[in-house]
Amino acid sequence: MLDNFIQRIQNYSPHNLILPPGAREAAVLVPITRAENPELILTLRSQNLSTHGGEVAFPGGRRDPEDSDLIYTALRETQEEVGLAPELVQIVGPLSQVMSRHGVQVTPFVGFVPDAVDYQANADEIASVFSVPLEFFANDPRETTHRIDYLGRTWYVPSYQFAGYKIWGLTAVMLVELVNLVYDAQISLSEPPQLSKKEI
Repeated sequence: MLDNFIQRIQNYSPHNLILPPGAREAAVLVPITRAENPELILTLRSQNLSTHGGEVAFPGGRRDPEDSDLIYTALRETQEEVGLAPELVQIVGPLSQVMSRHGVQVTPFVGFVPDAVDYQANADEIASVFSVPLEFFANDPRETTHRIDYLGRTWYVPSYQFAGYKIWGLTAVMLVELVNLVYDAQISLSEPPQLSKKEI
C-alpha cells in the first residue's frame, strides 16, 4: 500500500500559487505512519496562540529567513512542535499550496514516519498530538460542510469529528487532496455534498 502511495504522490503535479513579492510563506508536514493501516499524525494547537489557537493542524509553521527551503521549514517546525527528528522523516512530495486566512502561503509536504514515535508536544504551542487512520477520511465521513468564499471561488470544505477532535479548515482541504490522490476518493471542494436519503 505504501509503495502505491509513494508512486502516486511522486507522480502528482500539485497546484502552486503565484505570490506577490514579500509575501509570507509557511510549510507543514503531513506525516503518515509506515504501517499496514497508515495513520496521519495531527496536532491540537494551544489555545494561547495568536493564530489558529485551539485548532487541529499538521505540524509546521512560518519560514525563517535562514531556512534553506520549505522542506527544511516543515521539518524544523515539526521538530520544534512535536519532537520528531528530521532524519526519521522520508519526504515523498508536496501537495498543492494553500493560502491561510491571514494571507500566508502554506506548502504541505507528505512524509512517512515510523509507526511508533514518542512525540513530545511543545507545551507553548501544542496541546496534544494524536493520530487518525488515513482510511477514515476516504469515505468522507464529514459532520458538516463549511461554505467559504475566497480567492474568487466558493469552496465547500468538510468538517470531520474524530475522538473529540474537530478537523476542518485548511487542514481538511489538504486532507481531501491527499485522500483523493491516494484513494481515488473523488471528494469535491467545488460542489456542495449530495444529501443522503436520511438527510432529505
